[in-house]
Amino acid sequence: MGAGDARDLVDPYGRVVRDLRIAVTDRCNFRCTYCMPEEGMEWMPRSEILTFEEITRVARICVEQYGFTGIRLTGGEPTIRAHFSRLVSQLSGLGIDVAMTTNAATLRNTAHDLRAAGLNRINISLDTLDREKFERMTRRDELENVLAGIDAAIDAGFEPVKINAVIERGVNDDELVDLARYGRDTGVEVRFIEFMPLDATDEWQRSKVVGQDEIVARLSEVWELEQVPARGAAPADRWRYTDGGGLVGVIPTVTKPFCGDCDRVRLTADGQLRTCLFSTDEFDLRAALRGGETDEQIAARIEAAVGTKWAGHQINQVNFIRPKRNMSQIGG
Repeated sequence: MGAGDARDLVDPYGRVVRDLRIAVTDRCNFRCTYCMPEEGMEWMPRSEILTFEEITRVARICVEQYGFTGIRLTGGEPTIRAHFSRLVSQLSGLGIDVAMTTNAATLRNTAHDLRAAGLNRINISLDTLDREKFERMTRRDELENVLAGIDAAIDAGFEPVKINAVIERGVNDDELVDLARYGRDTGVEVRFIEFMPLDATDEWQRSKVVGQDEIVARLSEVWELEQVPARGAAPADRWRYTDGGGLVGVIPTVTKPFCGDCDRVRLTADGQLRTCLFSTDEFDLRAALRGGETDEQIAARIEAAVGTKWAGHQINQVNFIRPKRNMSQIGG
């Protein structure tokens, strides 16, 4: 079956699913406070992690059967997976957009190789420009390496390079202007992300969320901003600096959920399909892959899973339930 024969994969709310988020590992070289506990993480045995060939097969089925147009590689930290550029090369061979989210700590050594392998776009996580605060938030003294990785991504020709900054009140909300200015100075697009209830230590409170309206208001005290039209299912609302200083975005996961336009599903490192970052159910594709099922049988499993996709994550509802696994394990 070729891509020209693809049919739309439509969820119960009429949303066409075209984006696959793939966690290539549950491991990470950071221990960010909102993602992992400081100690005691039990990594999945390597035998339980999907091979590159298994990952590529799922991606190919999504592309050929359902016309998927984008793949984003996440983790854990994807760049610590051995021979990662080989996976990028396999996926880019499917002829679709391949992107990655990374902490960039080792990117200065790999950016050019990943670009040559066919990686199109990079999002880099950076929550603070203060070295001591960075070490407190990530439990690693790696800020200089991350900044060098951003420079390497720019040098390698990735366009655009985006910075993702999770903003937590009382932790780093005093750096909104500094982070925005860094984006203006370097030519990267900074996107502020509202603090979500996925923290490993279960300390999330609504009072710690700095909402989109407040973020934009605080930036507007320094620069004049003009909102740009929304781009389909893209999660960020974006503003243009009217003085030509580029773009800045906000991902309002909590205060203005974008679930109504969601076009994605997620594949965990151990081969479980999730229809939402906050799903309480998972669908086992690894067993199907290793049990000898045909592409058509696996496609039917994907279709059945999408048939259960929620209208939204319900963060703002009293019946919200947190996922049983932390963010690094589900590809957040």
